[in-house]
Amino acid sequence: MENLNERERIGKRIAELRKQRGLSQVKLAELVSINQGHIARIELGKYSTGIDILAKIGYALGCRIDFIEN
Repeated sequence: MENLNERERIGKRIAELRKQRGLSQVKLAELVSINQGHIARIELGKYSTGIDILAKIGYALGCRIDFIEN
């Protein structure tokens, strides 16, 4: 993941967590109240999302948005 930009890195992690929890993009989109296309673009690192949506995604995946040391 070292060669990815931050959007791509975070998007890839969201996709990993979503799959681990057995959720489709459609189901995650329903839980977050956004369009499935937005989830797809976020996971690909093609869409910059705000902290509110990111926090909702985290909550839906059972995670908390936090700052951690590298």
